Amino acid sequence: MKEAFRCGTIAIVGRPNVGKSTLLNTLVGQKLAITSRKPQTTRHRLLGILTTGDTQYIFVDTPGFQTEHGGTLNRMLNRNVQRSLQDVDVVMWVVEAGVLGPADYKVAALLPDKMPLVLVVNKIDRVSEAELLPFLQRCGSEFERAEIVPVSAEQGRNKDELLAVLRKLLPEQPAIYPEDELTDRNERFLAAEFIREKLFRLLGDEVPYGSAVVIDQFKDEGNLRRIYASIIVEKPGQKAIVIGKGGAKLKEIATAARLDMEKLFGCKVYLEVWVKVRSGWSENENLLRSFGYDAG
Repeated sequence: MKEAFRCGTIAIVGRPNVGKSTLLNTLVGQKLAITSRKPQTTRHRLLGILTTGDTQYIFVDTPGFQTEHGGTLNRMLNRNVQRSLQDVDVVMWVVEAGVLGPADYKVAALLPDKMPLVLVVNKIDRVSEAELLPFLQRCGSEFERAEIVPVSAEQGRNKDELLAVLRKLLPEQPAIYPEDELTDRNERFLAAEFIREKLFRLLGDEVPYGSAVVIDQFKDEGNLRRIYASIIVEKPGQKAIVIGKGGAKLKEIATAARLDMEKLFGCKVYLEVWVKVRSGWSENENLLRSFGYDAG
């Protein structure tokens, strides 16, 4: 007898830097969410859609829940995480193998009591089996209602096992999105995110957190995307760092972002990037809204 089709939304939540965005990319088989080794890279809610023969998984990638730093931007990001938990069918809570600390427990306190919960233990490739087994037992005893799946998002280990666990928790209903759709975000949004990812990957610790990316113009000219973007920073000194000596760093950022865009969009991309100073942008709700952040 043929299995009924299942479709539903799955929130991916966790503290910063546990690998939520890498996991999303692995599950959908395409780079949609930006990643870096720095925490709090993700700032926007992003849907990643995987459709198989009998299931449509709608993953909702969320920013890492920030427990240590205040500020208008981080408060807005935390509100986005909390809202995402209200409108999904399943919660996928991601923790790091061997680590279950205060920040993780603060995320656990947000999880709805009656919603199906899958506890994903990520980065199992970084711990020994002797460390992993007691940790899984600890998770099982502390969070009895959760289905526990150990994975390595970077290596794709246990991906199929995780999808199988998630499938049985989704409601029986038809697909919501066309089967070839990968995300609810448009190319303009993804272009900005790819530029912002390079700031996190290619610059030091301070500048990426004080920066935003705005697409000023996005022109679709058949097999060419012509994109004009601005990197917004808070201080003149940050602008100098982003540009680099003789413009070398800005060129490196733009080139790396353009190559990612061409791979995802499947066409040539012409990209021009400027750097602008907007003092205090991360504390100004009007500017944050204009930059695409939801202040709700």
